[in-house]
Parts: sequence; structure tokens; C-alpha cells
Amino acid sequence: MSCSSTEDLPEQYKELFTQDGVLLKACIGRPISDLNSIGMLCIVQNPDSTKCIEWRPNDLITIDSDTQDQEWAVVNTIGRRQRTLSGNMTSDYAAARARIVKIPLDELKTFKVARNSQQMQFSTKPGIWQNTFYFQHGNAEVFVSQLKNHLKTAKTRHDRNTYVVVEPNTESQVLNRSFAELDIFTENTTDVVWGLVSNFKQRPYETTMEAFSKLTDIVYYGNEGLNGQRDVSDEVADLLTKSMSALEDSTSVTKTEGYEVISVKPTLPPRPCIPRGTPLSTEKWEGLQDTDGRILEVEGVKQLIFRGGVAHSIRHSVWKYLLDYYPWNATHADIRKIQKKKTEEYFSMKLQWRSITEKQESRFSEYRERKSLVEKDVNRTDRTHPFFAGDNNPNLMVLQDILMTYAMYNFDLGYVQGMSDILAPLLLLLGNEVDSFWCFAGFMEKILSNFDIDQAGMKQQLLNLQQLLTFAVPDLAKHLATKDSENMYFCFRWLLVWFKREFSFSDIMRLWEVLWTGLPCANFHLLICVAILDAEKDVLISGDYGFTEILKHVNDLSMCLDIDKILSTAEGIYHQLISAPHLSDQIRIILGIPTASNKNPEDPSDTDIPEQENGYTRI
Repeated sequence: MSCSSTEDLPEQYKELFTQDGVLLKACIGRPISDLNSIGMLCIVQNPDSTKCIEWRPNDLITIDSDTQDQEWAVVNTIGRRQRTLSGNMTSDYAAARARIVKIPLDELKTFKVARNSQQMQFSTKPGIWQNTFYFQHGNAEVFVSQLKNHLKTAKTRHDRNTYVVVEPNTESQVLNRSFAELDIFTENTTDVVWGLVSNFKQRPYETTMEAFSKLTDIVYYGNEGLNGQRDVSDEVADLLTKSMSALEDSTSVTKTEGYEVISVKPTLPPRPCIPRGTPLSTEKWEGLQDTDGRILEVEGVKQLIFRGGVAHSIRHSVWKYLLDYYPWNATHADIRKIQKKKTEEYFSMKLQWRSITEKQESRFSEYRERKSLVEKDVNRTDRTHPFFAGDNNPNLMVLQDILMTYAMYNFDLGYVQGMSDILAPLLLLLGNEVDSFWCFAGFMEKILSNFDIDQAGMKQQLLNLQQLLTFAVPDLAKHLATKDSENMYFCFRWLLVWFKREFSFSDIMRLWEVLWTGLPCANFHLLICVAILDAEKDVLISGDYGFTEILKHVNDLSMCLDIDKILSTAEGIYHQLISAPHLSDQIRIILGIPTASNKNPEDPSDTDIPEQENGYTRI
């Protein structure tokens, strides 16, 4: 392992995967000043074809991005925030490059995921964790999933969060011996999962299935006769098992050079059509409270809201619970105390910026910039809606006051373009300045990563969306890739303000309250994107649309979308995905369901996908 600098990147240097928002928490041999710096964790391929894990500080990325990230700048609607660099940040390029951390994969022995998927540790020597990284967005499993594409790993028996790297020569010897004993392959046998070259011309399908069965036994149990231990990677057995299930679903046979090639094409199960329910009514809402006002059966309430939304007459009450302004178990007396306390807090924060004098403001550049940006955005927010229309509209002043107060409440973030879009429907519904502020603050907690200064949250969501689309609508994903549009930048606006500009006020209220329930899975808003794109698939493909045409088409969808149809389709896609026998760990992580490798084989109840057992498809 090395923690050293590198020279300017040669042309043959290739980034295989990058993940933003990763802090360097510990690195042996590094000064304390280098620690707790935020940066990007990458998997890279060197000119000599060797691979390594590489962490780069954000100040280096910022320098590089001026010339290398022009494409992202095109869709960057947030605007650049000016902040004073911390003490360990430097604009000197050479010094920044000296802080790069490199971990060669051929030296990596062990790595560990901890703290709810927020921390990873790496070791190249037994008993010593040389590097520790902290993932701001709690998505270390995404990096692990990508790392497994380049390493063979196995979990330790004593700690299921610790992985050991399986020596390549050990596994290759086992597989080569297996193929030699079976005597069914005559050429390169590396692609054992998705293609089989068989010389059994008479019974290719049956022979292949028999061979896979034998090979599975060898992978699972081949070494146990020697040392009683499983040295072979779990992933190989998992892939083989899944591939057998896929063979049942779809196979195609072609002839080439005297051999029959059986190609496996996994297909998704049918997508269910799930109708929407009725909104949560006043009667049901009141019936779900006890005599003191506590909400009973919270999960049941969320299910009702997810199925049909909330009746408009009670939204002003229900939203305060969904946005964590009121606790679900609060009594009427508790709520009165909360309202009194929150009112005092709000006006105290408001007074902080309202009491700044002109002379203070003249020496407070960051305050002036935020104030100017808020004023500009407020004056162009939903001005065609009667609630915000006209000159000297008092509602615009309230909108501005709330946003300025939020800049004091969350000073690190301040104000970012797009926040006024988030606040406008809340103020329209609630009317009250204090209630609107605290509900807005609760909403912002749910989407805070959208406004990261390094845009790590937005980039991760776009990556997740691309992976979901590839799995759920592969033909559209393939088309986007041929048009250099797989970056999904045309969905940037959807994600940034949660579809606010795509729907009317009444429809966006229905969509938001459904998303706030957190059901039926994590990142359901990404499945909303997939549902919209799936509906437009034929237009995009048949029209041979490139990025510019796709962007225009997507923008033209604004106010033309059927919210009920989209919600129903998105829920159908969710059930379609979790029923897929070949559901990958990457998709599981995005949807927040257990990965196949994290299931407890001794607990039959530890399952979330129909027709599966312990993460493996029943055969």
C-alpha cells in the first residue's frame, strides 16, 4: 500500500468508478492536517493495467474540474457558492496532488464496512487498518458493490461486515480443474455465467444445465474435502445460481464454428398494474388519534397516504407530521408547547438578520450575496399563480423572510437556487409564516444532499437513476448510451426540486406527500423518473433523439404529466424489480433492501423478495 503522490495523469489512465462526498478519516503516515478532508474515492486503472483505489481531495478536483468538467457545468443550475477554504485546503496544484491516497488492489488484503454503511477501512497488512474513509451520504455499500467487480471477496465468519480478498490464483485453479474434470469446454472458459460453449450438439440445454449443477457443487464444496473451509468466493456461486434461474426464463441458441452458443438474456417478470387508492379522509384521520391527540398506527397512516394521498382539507395538519414538525406521538398539549417554542425560535433567528445595519452589511459580503440571490429568486417564483402574482404582493415578502431566516438557521448551506421552488407550495397551503418555515426546514432535511456544494448528492442520484433505468428499461438505457446521454443530466431539474416544475400545485402536493412517507422503498422518487421515461421511451427511441432533443422533450413534458398514472407505474416497476430473480446488489442498495450477501442464511424470515430464499433463487 502507498499513500503517495502521482504525476499528471497519462492518457492511458482510466477511471472505472468515482464516488463523491468521501472524507479521509485516517491514513497511516499522513499529517493530522490532511485528515477530515472531503474528496472523491475512485477505482482506477493504471497504464500497466493494474488497478487501485484512489482518494483525491476536493481542492484537487476543483482545480481539475475547471477544464475537465465542462459537461456538468452545462446543467449546473445551482450556481457557485463562495466560501472561505478551510485551513487544510490549498490552491497549489502540486501540494494537492501530494495528498492523493493510493491503495493498489493487488496489495489489498481486507476491507470493512461499518457505522451503518458510512465508513470503510482498508488493510494491506494483517491486523492493521491503514486507511479509513467516511461516506457523507451513508452509501459505502455502493462502493463495495463496484469494488466486487474487480476483486473476488468473501466475508469472514466472525464479522459479516469484514471482507477478505480471495487470491486470484486459488480460485482460478479450482475453476480450471473443475472444467478439466467436466471436459465440456474446449476454449476460454472465463465467461461461465452468461455464455456457454458446448460440444454436446444433441442436447445443449440439458447438458449445460447438468454441467452447471456439477460446477455449482464444486464451487460450493470443492475445497472442503481438502481443508474443511470454503475458500471460493460467494459471488461466483451466487452468479451461477442466478444464471440457472435466468436460463429457465430466456435462452437463445446460435451456431458458430461448429459449436452451439447458448446466450442467457435475463428478463423481468411482468409489471403489475396497481390502481391508486382514495385520499386519507378527515374521518379516518380523526379516527386514528386517541383522546389526547396522539396518532395511532403510524405505519398504517403512512400506508394510507402512500396509497391515495391526503384530503386537501386536512393537509395543513398531516403535513406537519410528515415533515417532522410535530412528533407522531405528540398530544394536543405537547403540540401547543411545540408551537410556542418554535415560534420563539423562528422570530429569534429572523431578528438576527433583520437587525444587521447597513454598515455591517457593507462589510459582510457573503450576507449581501445571499440576500441578493434570495431577492432575485423570490421575484421570479410562481408569479403566474394568484397567490404570488402582482406587484408589492405581501406573500412574496413572507417568502423572502422565510428564506433569509433559513439562511441563518442553516448558515453552512445558506441559500441555493431552487429552494424558493420548494417553499412556495408549503407557504401556499399553510399560510402561516412560522409553520411554513419549520415544514420547509423538515423538507430540506430530506433533500439536503441535493444542494451539496460539490454536488455529490446530485451526481450520486443521477448515477443511481442510470443504474435503475438500465435494469428496468434496458432498451431505453441502451439508446441513451449510444447518444452519450447515459449521464441522465436531462433529469437534473426533476431531482433538484422534486418535480416541482413538472406538475401543477395540486398535483405536486399529492406527489410530495406520497414521497414523504418513505414507502415503498428508499429512493422511490427515482422510480418516478423511471416511470416518466418509460412512458416516453417509444418517442425517444423511434425519433432517434440525442441529448439536445431529449432535454427539450423532457422540458416540454412540464404540466402535461398524469400524476396518478405515473405513481401507479412507479409502484408497478418497484414490485417488478423486487420480484426479479436476477436483482443485483447494486439495485438492492439503491432501493434500500438487504443485499443477497447480507441475508442471514439461518433465518428463514430474512427475505424480502418473492420466490427467493436467503438471497438465492429457488431452482
